[in-house]
Amino acid sequence: MATLQDIKRKIGAVKKTQQITKAMNMVSASKLRGAQLRMEGFRPYAKAFSMMLGNMAGRVEPEIHPFFQPAAPVERVGVVLMTADRGLCGSFNVNLINTAVKFIREKEAAGIEVSLICVGRKGRDFFRRRKREMLAQYVDVWNKFDFSNAVTVAREIMSAFLTGGLQEVHLIHSSFINMAIQRPKMVQLLPIKPSEAEAEAGASTEYLFEPPMEQFLEYLLPKYINVLVYHGFLENSASEYAARMTAMDNAQANCKEMITTLSLIMNKARQAAITRELMDIVGGAEALKG
Repeated sequence: MATLQDIKRKIGAVKKTQQITKAMNMVSASKLRGAQLRMEGFRPYAKAFSMMLGNMAGRVEPEIHPFFQPAAPVERVGVVLMTADRGLCGSFNVNLINTAVKFIREKEAAGIEVSLICVGRKGRDFFRRRKREMLAQYVDVWNKFDFSNAVTVAREIMSAFLTGGLQEVHLIHSSFINMAIQRPKMVQLLPIKPSEAEAEAGASTEYLFEPPMEQFLEYLLPKYINVLVYHGFLENSASEYAARMTAMDNAQANCKEMITTLSLIMNKARQAAITRELMDIVGGAEALKG
C-alpha cells in the first residue's frame, strides 16, 4: 500500500500537470480565435472560387488545359496529407492519418501507385516509421502562417501533375465544423472536375472571355490550386487548435477528478495512521496499569 508521503507526491505531480494543461488550454484558445477568423473570412471566397471553376470545367473542352484532362487509366495518384506538428490534441492527427491509410489501401488494392506529400510532422513521422517514400515533406509550417507555404506546396503538386508523375492529386485536411467537431475531408485538386449541377445541366450556356480562354485559364488555374491548398491550411489550423483546446479541457477535468480521489485516499491513510497511534498509546497505558 502506498505511504502517506507517496500519495502527497502524486497529488503534487497531478497539480503541476493541471497547471500545464490549463496554460496550454489558454494558449490554444487565444490562437484559435485568430485561426477561426482567418478561416471563416476565407471560406466564402474559396467556396465561390471552387463553384466558378467547377462550372467552367463543365462548359469547356478538357483539351483546353491539362488541369481539366482526366487520365485513363489512372496509374499513379498523389495524396497531400495535412497533420499537426505537435500532439496533445486528442484524436485529431489519428483521424487524418487513418483517412489517408484507408485511401492508400483502397488505391493499392486496385493496382494504383500512391505518392505522399506530407504537410506536418505527425503525418511525416508516421509514414517514415513505416518506410514509405514521400514525394515531398513540409514541417514547422504551422507556427508562421503564410500564404507562401500554400504556394510552395501547390507548386510541387502542379509540377508533378504536368510532368506526368501524378495523374490525380487529392488533398486530405481537417474540416472545422464547430469547437467540438472536426472531421477529415478529402478534396480532389487535379484534374479539376465539373460540379454536379453543371454536369447534369450540360454546357448549354456560353461565356465570353476577355482575354481569350487559353490565356485566361493559364493565369487563373494555378491561383485556383493555391486557393484550395491555402483553404486546407486554414481549416486544418483552426481544427488543430480547437481539438487541442478540447483535449486540454478534458485533461483538466481528469486531473481534478484524480486529485479528489487521491485526497480521499490520503485522508483515509492519515486517519488509519492516527488510529494505529491511538491504539498503541492506549495499549501501552493498559500495560502499565497491569
